[in-house]
Amino acid sequence: MVSRRFPGWLVKRLPNPSLAHEVKVLMREKRLHTVCEEAHCPNLFECFARSTATFMIGGDLCTRTCGYCAVKKGAPLPLDPGEPRRVAEAAARMRLRHVVVTMVNRDDLADGAAGHVVETIEAIRGLLPGAAVEVLVSDFMGGFAAVERVVRARPDVFNHNMETVRRLFKRIRPGGSYERSLRVLGMAREIGPGMTTKSGIMVGMGEAEEDVLSLMDDLRRPGVDCQVMTIGQYLAPQAKAVPMREYIHPDVYDRYRAAGQARGFAHVFAGPFVRSSYNAEEALRAAQGGPRDQRRGDPEARSFLTPDGSGRNVPAPQPRRIPLTIARRG
Repeated sequence: MVSRRFPGWLVKRLPNPSLAHEVKVLMREKRLHTVCEEAHCPNLFECFARSTATFMIGGDLCTRTCGYCAVKKGAPLPLDPGEPRRVAEAAARMRLRHVVVTMVNRDDLADGAAGHVVETIEAIRGLLPGAAVEVLVSDFMGGFAAVERVVRARPDVFNHNMETVRRLFKRIRPGGSYERSLRVLGMAREIGPGMTTKSGIMVGMGEAEEDVLSLMDDLRRPGVDCQVMTIGQYLAPQAKAVPMREYIHPDVYDRYRAAGQARGFAHVFAGPFVRSSYNAEEALRAAQGGPRDQRRGDPEARSFLTPDGSGRNVPAPQPRRIPLTIARRG
């Protein structure tokens, strides 16, 4: 398959869309949201066709205005007390062995919806006691009590995404704080030392390789000790989003994997189609020393690696700007 819009490593064959229909119907039946749909994930059809999805709780309106994200912004409705049970019921219907739950930011609530996350973990444990549970949470404005409450519910994976490097952070995540996000990961690790912590970023937004390596050092520094890192290609989800600067070559992801291993990460999952919750079960297995699942295709685009690592990033086409002409009165 050839694309004039994307380089070859960003083109993949999609499954029959009808295979994803069953998951979509289930989500509408249960009145649930998925980040796959709300964030316009490029892996949606692949994951839905495999009967997997990442549940998004707390509603579908986020209280922050991050420029990279397609999730709707605004004043959220009150939390739905039946949502945790419906998430568990849907996960049970899908027979999930690894359940991933993310959330919108709920800065309007005193606990940032930490209690709602806990209720969801408990509901899943009640219906799927053998399943692993991974939560991808907000920074809870740095609140120790909220982080502790979630960690005490004993998810198998505590994930909080940095999203970008320090140099670009304020532009990409204006409502967040780089150090606060590191602190949240560190708090989770301190409270639950036996739990896997995880964080992800997007690349292609104007960062340099040195920026990513510096972020890796920060994630591995004492007091943070993050075990799993995901790195994937940023694709602007809509016209008004933060623009994409370049398509990152697979050789660069390969260098990131090597750098992460050298820094002591249990696993670095890096490639153009990698997303924080994509193939989450396989990422956890790899972090625990298990083998790669060859049936999952090539999300890291290893088939595009060059023999000498000389692959170059490809500049992304930038939006055309139409000059404004002001007529003079003569």
